Amino acid sequence: MAFWRACLGGSFGGIKLLETLIEQAEIRPMVAKESVRSSKGNSESESRQKVSRSDELREALEEMIITGRLPPGARIDEGALVEQFQVSRTPMREAIKALIATGMLEMRPRQGVSVAAISIPKLMEMFETMANLEGMCAKYAARRATPDEIAQLLEIQGRLEEELGSNNPDRFYEINGEFHELLYDASHTEFIADQTRMLRRRVSMYRRHVTYLPGRMAATIGEHGKIIDAIKAKDPSAAATAATEHLNLLGDDMVDFIARLTRTMDVYQ
Repeated sequence: MAFWRACLGGSFGGIKLLETLIEQAEIRPMVAKESVRSSKGNSESESRQKVSRSDELREALEEMIITGRLPPGARIDEGALVEQFQVSRTPMREAIKALIATGMLEMRPRQGVSVAAISIPKLMEMFETMANLEGMCAKYAARRATPDEIAQLLEIQGRLEEELGSNNPDRFYEINGEFHELLYDASHTEFIADQTRMLRRRVSMYRRHVTYLPGRMAATIGEHGKIIDAIKAKDPSAAATAATEHLNLLGDDMVDFIARLTRTMDVYQ
């Protein structure tokens, strides 16, 4: 500034003009930066809303599949879903793509998108894998579960026992899901718990049929009791065995399950 004062000969008018020009030069970049920030912020906000909406739709469709409202083999009508949820096609398509990636939906040539139907042999393999993963979660829970988590397991077990006499398999299934979710949390693992949850949701549309087998709900109470006892005793081996056996479908249970599933699938076809 002193240099320019000297060049302008100290003239008051010249100095004021120079100061005005400098102020304007400083303001313009600031305004431009604020404009860029504002534009960027709006873009990021719109992007978050878009992602959030597609996530909400994915979860809603996933719930419809799990509960059987969209049964295995059912065709996905994008237009009808857009109208049902009152959304644009873009987030709905993103939700559908996400479920195709997880395997809950499948794309078939000339047939469009439908709810994935799993073959019985593959389903049995998935159940066996699920049993082993749950066994691992129970093993780590026996080593890492907090007193509060054990207390919560007992509380959920109590609600299951109360529900046993109500003859409401759907409600029993929901509470049973809470038990297993807490078991995953109590393992204090990341990858194992995430993989267990992912596979459980993948097979839940089929798994809930097991709840309807005669005596299955009563058997669940006893099997959960063994898992809780092993966790309280801090016995990882016993906890893993109890959880694995709880999930395995053996002997007559497997035959009955396949028979029920086959009859249900015949209705959907």
